[in-house]
Amino acid sequence: MKKWIAGAALAVAAMTGSVHAEGHGDYPERPIMMMVSYGAGGATDFQARIVTMTAGNEDALGMPVAIVNRPGAGGRVGWNWFATEADNDGYTLGAYNIPHFIAQSIEGGVSYSTDDFEPIANWGADPAVFVVGADSEFNSMADVIDYAKANPGGLTFSGAGLFVGHHIAALQLEKAAEVELAYIPNNAGGAGAMRAVIAGEVLGGVNNLSDAFRAQAAGNVKILGVFDLERNDFLPEVPTMMEQGYDIDNASVNFRGIMVPKGTPQEVIDHLAAVVPTMFENGRVQSRMEAGGSPMHVMTRDEVLDMWAARQETLEELLADL
Repeated sequence: MKKWIAGAALAVAAMTGSVHAEGHGDYPERPIMMMVSYGAGGATDFQARIVTMTAGNEDALGMPVAIVNRPGAGGRVGWNWFATEADNDGYTLGAYNIPHFIAQSIEGGVSYSTDDFEPIANWGADPAVFVVGADSEFNSMADVIDYAKANPGGLTFSGAGLFVGHHIAALQLEKAAEVELAYIPNNAGGAGAMRAVIAGEVLGGVNNLSDAFRAQAAGNVKILGVFDLERNDFLPEVPTMMEQGYDIDNASVNFRGIMVPKGTPQEVIDHLAAVVPTMFENGRVQSRMEAGGSPMHVMTRDEVLDMWAARQETLEELLADL
């Protein structure tokens, strides 16, 4: 009822001219909250704070965006809340991660799917990478796979949760290398999964390139392979899985962006869709992202709708096969 009243009130305000599709109305009149379904310090949180840092500028939304973390269960806690309880009045945004929430909705046991959300714009595409501790005896994926074959189920490695990009990459690696691995999801997300590698609690991990880039620069990990179709500009020396003999595509690449709950007034969606990509393209934002080893891939609302639909189809086939 609360969501309906809030949505109806904004719809009435839109009809009276306080919100316009052209973005010249009064929206937003107060600060905006953006929910991140992963913990503070991980790649999604780190990047969300950067890409929204200019939101308060007059040439952007004119109001600041505050990040609120709702971590747990590989993103399920936050996205379940966003789909079922978040107000759809334009003042509650959410960060999305693809393939995460689509794969989770296909597997079931959650209260969301693409039908429950409206994308606004995409800011990044972050490939998964395989990492080991800086002092690990593994120096290539061949070393990792040789160990896994000699110790079935004995290669422990961390990731941010179940049916997130990290887990999908792990399933693909198991199939491509014909080995049995011990994937250990970490409830603290990518940051927690990386800490487990650095502390030696696991033999390796699948993590975000952006997190791994910073950890390698600090001397804490080695990056052995990239789960993408080509090498990444941030890590030109690290070969792809395919280069190392494993038939693995880019299905686990983590697309990140902003969305709103279904039922948000179209005038608000249109305004956000027009303004938010310009925030991502801001020079300060892009330089901060580059400094943090965070690959950007800006897409408009229409482009994201197409990407979501394509990923839905790809993941249904992939997960059925895996």
